Amino acid sequence: MPQGQPETVPDDGLTTRQRRNRPLVLVHTGTGKGKSTAAFGLALRAWTQGWPIGVFQFVKSAKWKVGEERALTVLGASGEGGSVAWHKMGEGWSWVQRDSQLSNEEAAREGWEQVKRDLAAETHKLYVLDEFAYPLHWGWVDTDEVIEVLRDRPGTQHVVITGRNAPAKLLDFADLVTEMTKVKHPMDAGQKGQRGIEW
Repeated sequence: MPQGQPETVPDDGLTTRQRRNRPLVLVHTGTGKGKSTAAFGLALRAWTQGWPIGVFQFVKSAKWKVGEERALTVLGASGEGGSVAWHKMGEGWSWVQRDSQLSNEEAAREGWEQVKRDLAAETHKLYVLDEFAYPLHWGWVDTDEVIEVLRDRPGTQHVVITGRNAPAKLLDFADLVTEMTKVKHPMDAGQKGQRGIEW
């Protein structure tokens, strides 16, 4: 893609503008570091465009302090760019009654149900489904259903899904797939994660 030009232009009846503004599904997968980091970098770009952003963190514990959460929440509240709604499965999701004890599998399904509701209502322009590949890989959420919902979503809503072991069907369906591959990591030499790098 020299100078951002596609190598081929399909005969699909769309104008260049229509093709350029087509909503995308992006997947960041693989065993290397940086899948979520790349998705949150994309969210920063979306914020500068004034897009409303919905972040849904699957799997990660509510006890984990995620630096991107603080940064994007502050930016979202600043009124200078897009809004940011941040939801964590580890906190039991913000819309679920606190006294209900959901299993991780039930919580993952409830998170997906909310994403479906938001997609139907066109609540956000960018959805970051962080670590969502895990519930798909484990069979907690049906991959075929996810693909059908994403294929039929209205408007121009972009969706990025992160996590290892993204199902092959999802990779085939997605518009952009990036596989992060570990070449070398400080943990290989016994070094634990550090502030500002891992969180």
